[in-house]
This record gives sequence, C-alpha cells and structure tokens, in this order.
Amino acid sequence: MNLPEAFISRTKILLGEEWSLFEQALSENAPTSIRLNPKKEKVTPTFEDIEFTEIPWASHAYYLSARPSFTLDPLFHAGCYYVQEASSMYLEQLIKNQVTQSVKVLDLCAAPGGKSTQLAAVLPEGSLLVSNEVIRSRSYILAENLIKWGNPNVIVTNNDPANIGKIKELFDVIVADVPCSGEGMFRKDPASINEWSVHNVQLCAERQRRIIADVWPSLLPGGLLIYSTCTYNREENEDNIHWFCDELGAEIVEQPHRFMPHQSKGEGFFIAAIRKNEGQERPEKRKQKNRNDKKNVIPELLKSWINQPEDFTFLSENNSFRAIPNIHLESYKLLEEHLKIIHAGVSLGEIKGKDIIPAHALALSNVIAANAFPIWELDKETALKYLRKESFSDIPLHLPKNYLLVSFQNQPLGFVKNIGNRANNLYPQEWRIRMK
Repeated sequence: MNLPEAFISRTKILLGEEWSLFEQALSENAPTSIRLNPKKEKVTPTFEDIEFTEIPWASHAYYLSARPSFTLDPLFHAGCYYVQEASSMYLEQLIKNQVTQSVKVLDLCAAPGGKSTQLAAVLPEGSLLVSNEVIRSRSYILAENLIKWGNPNVIVTNNDPANIGKIKELFDVIVADVPCSGEGMFRKDPASINEWSVHNVQLCAERQRRIIADVWPSLLPGGLLIYSTCTYNREENEDNIHWFCDELGAEIVEQPHRFMPHQSKGEGFFIAAIRKNEGQERPEKRKQKNRNDKKNVIPELLKSWINQPEDFTFLSENNSFRAIPNIHLESYKLLEEHLKIIHAGVSLGEIKGKDIIPAHALALSNVIAANAFPIWELDKETALKYLRKESFSDIPLHLPKNYLLVSFQNQPLGFVKNIGNRANNLYPQEWRIRMK
C-alpha cells in the first residue's frame, strides 16, 4: 500500500512503536461482518463454507470467515441482517452505558444506515429515532434500509444540520458519525488514499466543528452527543472533542475509544461521548399551533393490516396512508413543520381508483398483522426472480386472487397481485436487483 509520506510521519507520532504492526495490518484483507435484526431473528442466514464468529462488543453481531454474495441472499433484502463494519458497532456500548430510558435520538449523518439500524435495535422501548441525511440521493438509500429493518418508531429526514438546529432542545441524544478524511478506510477503499492530504484533514476538522455547532441547539441541556469518525488523526478526533467541550459547553462522559486494525478485528474508528452542560432550564412544553388539519378518512381495511392499531394514529395525504405511533405523534408533527420527511412510521398503502394497494414498507414492517394477507412462500430461485421484479405466470392454484404477501423462509419480501393467469410484481422498481 503506497501511503502518503505526510500520513506516515503523522501516524508514526500517534502510534510510536506500534507503527510496523499497523502497517502490516493494512496489507491484510478487511474483515466482513454482519449484525442480525433481533426482531427478525427467527431465521439466521447460512452461507456455504462460511463460519460465524461473535463480535464481542455488539449483540447479534458476527464476523464471517469469507464474504458471500449478499445481493443474492433474499434474507438480506428482507431486512434480516445488515452488513456493517465491526468497529463501528461499538456504538451499542455507549448507548447501553448512557441511555437507560426512552429517548428522542437524532442520527445526524445517517446514510446508508448502519448506525441507525443498530440504534433502532438497541434503544430502550418507546424511543424515537430520527435519521437524517443531508445528501438527497443518499437519504433515499437510508430510508430503504430502515424500511427493511421494519421498526415503526423511526422518521427519516433530508436536511442540513443548521435547519435541524433551529428546532431548539428536542433531542436527548445526537449521534454524529461525521464526514471525515477517511484514513480508517484506506484498506477497504484504496481510492481514498489518493484523496488524502494534510490540507483535507484540516478542512474536515473545521467542517466537523461547524456541523456540530449548527445542530447543537437542538440537543437538550444534559443531553448526550456521541461523536465518531473513521479516521486516525487527533485534529478530527480528540482535538474536536475538546473544542466542543470548551466552545459549546459540555463535559466528556465516555473517554475516546480508538479502534486500530492491528489491535482489533475491524477498520479504523474513533468514538467518544460528551454531555451538554445544564446551563439553562429545560424548555417548557411546546405550544401546539392551531391546526386546521383535514379530517382523516381512513379505510377500516388499513387498520386491520397492522397489530394493535389502537397504538397508532392514521394519517392520509394525497390518497396515501401511514400510521404513526401515538407516543411519537407530537414529535412527528413538529418535525413535519420544519423538516423534509422522507419516511415516517409505517407506510400502509394508497388508493388507486377503487383499489387500495398495500405499501411495500408494510410488508417489511415488524407490526404487520399476521393474517392480513394470504402468504405465498417462495423458494430461493423464485424469491430472486421476485427481487429482480420479473413477472410470474405460475401462481399456485390454491392461492386466492388479490394481494399476496410473498415470503422466503417465512420472512416477508413484499407483495404481488394475483390476477389469476399471472401476478403483478409490486417490488419497488428502484430497489430491484440486477445481479444474475
């Protein structure tokens, strides 16, 4: 690996006698790791000739002895697991150490969704997760991954941190895995080596300070900021932590943890937690604006599609319907006033003519009612055909006409509409797989 001279000299100062071990580790293959969805753990993926080894700092998380083709595994598309770099899974430990009751959490720079899916799995019951991504195209990838994960207590937004910061003192926890110079990704992404420079490190550090300063007003007094990067240098890591404490008013509650490829099985990663000073009283309960909401006319059929419909508020817009958990309705309405929402709660479906078409997100949701739809269980070959959005003309005769929930190993994949001699494949066009 042809590393920049400036990177070598700077990192040697950081590592001292460990430099040679670090350099050797960079020449080795990057490990592959996955984290299972605890709400969909009835099925654990199996890959031929691949062994699973537990990751010690994360629940339901494993190293794989080789990298399989995840694209050709229907369970991956069903949201049964997420492919995530092992070091970054240490976020779970900070959450468990510092968060003991239901909270409102902002994952600020969330795409593609590794930390958001982990947060959705480990946060205390009743918590709300707001996952944000500033880049529009990436925000839709984030929404896709969270829809597959199936948790209804999630809102996905597409906003600049400064816009979020205008909503004063809303979040108990902000997780910020900020854009960085990417030194920790050199082994996994060799192209990042050519993009590295000392000047870029300095620009990244300044941008990281601006991002946190912009969103800081939205963190409650006494609230927690979990800050992370995938880089090694002090400017973007320890120096920034001290700047946040000195300039914004905070104290360190979780000392920085550094993951280095020669010390642990994973890529480079830095994570620390600080707590916002209790410099002012917590805000009074927000006054709700007078609303002239249109009365929602919700077809009763939609309510029968989810478990415990009494726990949800059903909303309609332009003939589309969604369900928001009652406990998060106030937060949802506040965010809707100020931010661009990409996805929230459970998308249920939409009316077209006299038909109500179930939403793909409903199929993958953890709260879909067990008997809402007849189920068509697919073998792997047919499941991949479905995921490629190919057509079907061989529907089993015992299945009724209308909407069917298709599944693989009892894990829902989506919907088709059985019209007798064939079935319309309703898998989202933009999600279809192209690999053969």
